Amino acid sequence: MEWFLHLDIFPFLAVLTTLVFVHEFGHYIVARWNGVRVNEFSIGFGPELFGRNDKHGTRWKLCLIPLGGFVKMHGDTNAASAPIGEVDMPEEEKKVAFPYKKLHQRAMIVAAGPAMNFLFAIVLMAGLFAVKGEPYAPAVVSEIMADSAAAKAGLQLQDRIISIDGKEIERFSQVQRIARFNAGKTLLFVIERGGVQQQVFVTLGTSALTDGKGGSAKIGIIGIKSTAIEMRDLAPVAAVERAFTQTYEMSVDTFRSLYEIVTGQRSFKEMGGPVKIAQVSGEVAQTTLAAFLMFIAMLSVNLGLVNLLPVPALDGGHLLYYAYEAVFRKPMSHRVQEAGAVLGIGMVMLLVVAVTWNDLAQYFK
Repeated sequence: MEWFLHLDIFPFLAVLTTLVFVHEFGHYIVARWNGVRVNEFSIGFGPELFGRNDKHGTRWKLCLIPLGGFVKMHGDTNAASAPIGEVDMPEEEKKVAFPYKKLHQRAMIVAAGPAMNFLFAIVLMAGLFAVKGEPYAPAVVSEIMADSAAAKAGLQLQDRIISIDGKEIERFSQVQRIARFNAGKTLLFVIERGGVQQQVFVTLGTSALTDGKGGSAKIGIIGIKSTAIEMRDLAPVAAVERAFTQTYEMSVDTFRSLYEIVTGQRSFKEMGGPVKIAQVSGEVAQTTLAAFLMFIAMLSVNLGLVNLLPVPALDGGHLLYYAYEAVFRKPMSHRVQEAGAVLGIGMVMLLVVAVTWNDLAQYFK
């Protein structure tokens, strides 16, 4: 159990509880706006530790197992709001029951959880950028790999990349994106060295990515790293704009990573679970408040994206059922939905076990 002592549980629980509350509050508030009675709002699963009832009849509670949460709406047959059809009840109760709401209302309620995660991340980053400025990795060379394209072209430490083939560069992430899609090509770099700008031609190296099915793709590599962090002051409006852009970029990067893992281009071992999040939460919490808030924002975006995956038992799976209902003008059969709910829960549990195994393997290898 020595690995457990390396985890800082309190930052992990603080982050997880915050993100779960934000997600479930999205479901809750939109359900209330649409006239749905909410019976339970739970942080965690299992036996209730403590709770209270509000004037609307909602039981707000904290449960023993703090790995998630749920909002149980009136008319739900279970806490996961599994879409298995309408239930019989008096007409007065149907008015406040989730299954009897119109299709667009049910879709809004389900989508509100992930939407709230995105909104929370945007607000968090916008506030941080407006008050502290935006942290980013500049296009400054901090490390050069031996025998790399950069070394052969004569790039030096502390060179700042101003442009690549006429495209203005500010962030190191821009350099990475350009390199990725220009394998083997010779590009014109404008760099600043010692306060003087000069031109350098760099012929990019290549790296093969395989998809696990016999296919492969080549990406370009320069052979440099940037470990520097700079801050850029932003006005309030610019801070909000940048927060939206950052959320979009996080989403694209997450989907790209998932795609590369699914297609075999990257190892599944790169995925982390609760143990990894607990470890990183503790490490980041000991750095700066700005870094910790950015970490929370990133996790909030990832939580929103994961819940939108079209997997039964997740919000995305519910939305998939509603899309079917909208197209065919009738709900999917109860038997298919029930089977999908069981399959979805099984898939989620299998993924949790797999990523947790990855985490523990890192400690015991």
